[in-house]
Amino acid sequence: MDINNINIEEIVRQVLSGMTGNASSAPAPKAPAAPGAIPKTARVAMLTSLEHYDIKEFPIPPVGDDDILVKVEGCGICGTDAHEFRRDPFGLIPVALGHEGTGEIVAMGKNVKVDTAGKPVKVGDKIVTCMIFKDDPEITMFDLNKKNVGGADVYGLLPDDDVHLNGWFSDYIFIRGGSFGSTFFNVSDLDLDSRILIEPCAVLVHAVERAKTTNILRFNSRVVVQGCGPIGLICIAVLRTMGVENICAVDGEQKRLDFAKRMGASMTVNFKDHKGIEALAGAVQDAFGGHLADFAFQCTGSPAGHSNIYKFIRNGGGLCELGFFINGGDATINPHFDICSKEITTVGSWVYTLRDYATTFDFLRRAKGIGLPMSELITDRFPLDKINEAHQTNLAMTGLKIAIINE
Repeated sequence: MDINNINIEEIVRQVLSGMTGNASSAPAPKAPAAPGAIPKTARVAMLTSLEHYDIKEFPIPPVGDDDILVKVEGCGICGTDAHEFRRDPFGLIPVALGHEGTGEIVAMGKNVKVDTAGKPVKVGDKIVTCMIFKDDPEITMFDLNKKNVGGADVYGLLPDDDVHLNGWFSDYIFIRGGSFGSTFFNVSDLDLDSRILIEPCAVLVHAVERAKTTNILRFNSRVVVQGCGPIGLICIAVLRTMGVENICAVDGEQKRLDFAKRMGASMTVNFKDHKGIEALAGAVQDAFGGHLADFAFQCTGSPAGHSNIYKFIRNGGGLCELGFFINGGDATINPHFDICSKEITTVGSWVYTLRDYATTFDFLRRAKGIGLPMSELITDRFPLDKINEAHQTNLAMTGLKIAIINE
């Protein structure tokens, strides 16, 4: 033993401490935070002006008896987010956006036992939110058409308040219970990509359910889907999982048309290859072997697209218009030629019902089971602090579904 390396003073301090029971006068090292510990604050991407988010930090509020605190894992960027990013059509700025999100329950109140479908939930489960009804007595899980999201709220489109953790573009989201009327679902059996796609897929499950009410859409129907962004591509996938095989996709981007075939379209038409609506309608008819479509889904959000879609449909056929979540402008049609003389049956579709959400979980499992490349819809992933870049990428339409993924 090298006596020069012995700290006599330290030995004496330890001996005295042991004799008296007093702690050492030296400060104890700070214990490391427990893995998974909930921080005191959370980062939130707050849209503070047109085309600009700021990353702000807000305190995480106490979790009440009916509340849920969720650690966000990821959230897709929706067309609605793009509208808000560019134009603020709902007048919400400053606002915490993001409604295609999912994450893990890290804290929950003592009264929270089951999700909206009655499935048990616990800390560690993965959930998605649906809509906020604020005690509307007309809402039931099994009523397909009485109420959709119209008149309700969603997390990610709420006015800013003293909680701030209102959207999924954040580290944590605070799901409020009781009279706030939140609905949520336990989706722990689905992978992250599938969970991020639940909300947009529910839009198309609802649209196809609306289409079925016409009694025109059947297994052997010739179906045209106009617009091959994420909504149109998911529409094709939903139809394919239901057994519809004769699907023609119409779009102006070849990459999207190529992906449409992978999602289940049997033929495609690039509208850029045809001059004028008569030539385009003729190309759709040729794709179906000389027949017009029995049914059409209009997914573009373009008034010109709506004006054109009637030309693709046979006499006595059906149309589901789902492309306009917000006011996109007026479309010009001829009621005699486009509707009356052809006796077209038309349904509108706007978002979804609670029941459609539950059906969507089965759709995603079925789509995966038959090998549809659903996860490949998510082409670009960004961290939260790159959210402005993510939204600009979404506007550029160089990919398909853009997502914010938290580490």
